[in-house]
Amino acid sequence: MTSTTEQFADLSATTLLRFATAGSVDDGKSTLVGRLLHDSKSVLTDQMEAVEAVSAQRGQDAPDLALLTDGLRAEREQGITIDVAYRYFATARRRFILADTPGHVQYTRNMVTGASTADLAVVLVDARNGVIEQTRRHAAVAALLRVPQVVLAVNKMDLVGYEEAVFAAIAEEFTAYASDLGVPEITAIPISALAGDNVVEPSAHMDWYGGPTVLEHLETVPVSHDLTACPARFPVQYVIRPQTAEHPDYRGYAGQIASGVLRVGDAVTVLPSGRTSVIEGIDALGEPVDIAWAPQSVTVRLKDDIDISRGDLIAPSASAPATTQDVEATVCHVADQPLAVGARVLIKHTTRTVKAIVKEIPSRLTLDDLSQHPNPGQLVANDIGRVVVRTAEPLALDAYADSRRTGSFLLIDPADGTTLAAGMAGESFASKAETTVQADEEGWDF
Repeated sequence: MTSTTEQFADLSATTLLRFATAGSVDDGKSTLVGRLLHDSKSVLTDQMEAVEAVSAQRGQDAPDLALLTDGLRAEREQGITIDVAYRYFATARRRFILADTPGHVQYTRNMVTGASTADLAVVLVDARNGVIEQTRRHAAVAALLRVPQVVLAVNKMDLVGYEEAVFAAIAEEFTAYASDLGVPEITAIPISALAGDNVVEPSAHMDWYGGPTVLEHLETVPVSHDLTACPARFPVQYVIRPQTAEHPDYRGYAGQIASGVLRVGDAVTVLPSGRTSVIEGIDALGEPVDIAWAPQSVTVRLKDDIDISRGDLIAPSASAPATTQDVEATVCHVADQPLAVGARVLIKHTTRTVKAIVKEIPSRLTLDDLSQHPNPGQLVANDIGRVVVRTAEPLALDAYADSRRTGSFLLIDPADGTTLAAGMAGESFASKAETTVQADEEGWDF
């Protein structure tokens, strides 16, 4: 009898890799991405001609490959990356979705956006400068977001004479730091994005390095998450009641399976109500099936008539998550307006949105040295901190460490729908600070 993981290994395996780039200003992120696209033959002729024309207008002898990703006018004028630039390309081995994220401190929130769904993060370091504050900041963000794989790309090796000792010292320092943060897999690669060394083709200048190029690593690195190995989670998106002559009694619950496997005959619990039933049928693409797995979109039919609506969660009774109205989490504040204790917010978790109030902000994380600032009172744009949120209705959250999909949420301004913060439920290294704050009892009292 094969296990669920073995049975669906070929179905859960994917040729798609989502990865994000990060690094300090002028470390060469956009040049690396441009080189990757150019040397892997993923650039259209007209795109390359446009880059060559702009580069010639600036008096540059060679095409500035950074222009392939820095698409905003302000980015080109200032020579920096401001917004997250998503690029799609493919090789014979794998398809890729790349998020090129900014390096400035004030754009930390943009990196959180780009890395939140990444399977791998490429952190660039200027070989002349080594590991600096922003490098540690990006490693900390990758650790907080539970990015499974981190590649340290030590760039501009041509400017340090391709010295092995320089690369080894940087790799050792970064690996020790990132490992302490809990990053599971770290791979260091010496490169020169400008010259193309070890990006797509192996470098002729670094015969002391015997590892893969950046592209080789991206093509072969295992995508470690297996959604079918996790407990099943099915957030209900829509209730289907045709009430036609052909289907007078049909009642189905449509949505995308967030994780795990659902089978006809499984005993399930509907949350937050706690009502139980059995899966009577599963419809996929209009046809009945006996089994379905993440991330398929299906319609589930239950044996019993239960009051279920959008936002409810269907999960196996044996592994259903606990519900809570007190959400403790790490959040990255992404809005320009501050998030203060007592703020009235909406919390959006999967397909469910409920009213909530920020009861506590126990600490704010200083990413430079991972120290804790206790009782900050509020979080401002790009801040990362611990919060306690009281919700009007119970939520069925998993710990973010267990599930990036069902352990994450958004805090939203109820007045205008602005996204205020991205949250990660449960423990993180940011929770090590032993701080206590008296809850503010004013405002919405749940």
